[in-house]
Amino acid sequence: MVKLHGKDFSRRDIESLSGDIRHVAGVRQMELSDGLERGIRILEFRSGTGLRFTVLIDRAMDLGDCEHNGRAIGWNSPSGFRNPALHEYEGEGGLGWLRSFSGLMVTCGLDHTLFMNSVSAENYNYNPRQQSNHSLHGRVGTIPARLTGYGERWEGDRCYLWAKGIINQGAVFGEHLELHRHIEIEVGTDIIRLNDEVINRGFYKTPHMYCYHINVGHPVLEEGSRYLAPIKDVVWAAHEEEYTAQKTGYRTAPAPQMNFHEQVWQHELASDQSGKVPVAIVNDRLNIGLQVTTRKDQFPCLYEWQNYQAGQYAFGIEPSTHHVLGNQAARDRNEMIWLNHGESKSYNTEFEILNSKQAIANSESKIKAIAQQPTEDFPPLSNNFVQIGGRN
Repeated sequence: MVKLHGKDFSRRDIESLSGDIRHVAGVRQMELSDGLERGIRILEFRSGTGLRFTVLIDRAMDLGDCEHNGRAIGWNSPSGFRNPALHEYEGEGGLGWLRSFSGLMVTCGLDHTLFMNSVSAENYNYNPRQQSNHSLHGRVGTIPARLTGYGERWEGDRCYLWAKGIINQGAVFGEHLELHRHIEIEVGTDIIRLNDEVINRGFYKTPHMYCYHINVGHPVLEEGSRYLAPIKDVVWAAHEEEYTAQKTGYRTAPAPQMNFHEQVWQHELASDQSGKVPVAIVNDRLNIGLQVTTRKDQFPCLYEWQNYQAGQYAFGIEPSTHHVLGNQAARDRNEMIWLNHGESKSYNTEFEILNSKQAIANSESKIKAIAQQPTEDFPPLSNNFVQIGGRN
């Protein structure tokens, strides 16, 4: 059954009310037409609960706008949803990515994440290319998708909104990786499901690194908003040498600040019995939040990003296949994922809107049952980067 407005509806009930379920929920394709966003194809999803979000087809099918009953969930940065034709991958010494950084989720990869890096390219067997030079967070987030389908699907009396696409990252004498992305939400719910598969279509042994930059803005983020996570250990902080200088710990957000320098933390998180890792950012004043659930065997690492600078106010949840140490360290520690032809890695993630005091309480209870996070704002840092096993 489809649950809408506090009532259960069968497919027959829905169809008796209107000739098209899109009077309450649906997915449709549109195109942005002005400024630096001109020409971007998007899919707009409405689940019938007040949840509306967009999928940026021409930007790796990432999640752009997101709102619930008119309250924004996702972050909109000064860069906007820039058309990828304007993107300069190697611009500004590798920091050009920051001019295309906006939205609820930006995908990082497929063969590199984190800061700029030059690593050996000997695996591509091409003498003029001795090194692979990577800019911040890789290439995939500004590659247009080939949209393979979208729409509404009925299964009995349950209806699902969905979209599928393929993002190709390839070069002659280089990597040839494909991201197969499937986004789905059941009508009448607030849970977005993201299922990704990264496949090596090439015939070189190819490195694979992957990360989601999930970005939450106002009003979910405001002074007093809390971060909830099953933290076993606080491993690392980018600001370790000035750990308390900005007086901003990992647990609670301040109001927007002047001259705030971004802070990034890596926590070692525990998983539940099924291997799932839920984390959340919640606003108790407004009774709204976002819970992100990943799998520990897919994303063994997770970073917390704090950008409380006025005019760019944001909080980030970053599940990652690798430690924050970077590309070369992943190779040195034998933690790099190497894919041969036809090999793949899959990722299954859920985004759940917490739309009530009870939903927030349920999320907090679930997370606490897995592990009790530190109660102090500035817990000691272990610098214990647990070895990631099972890599080829």
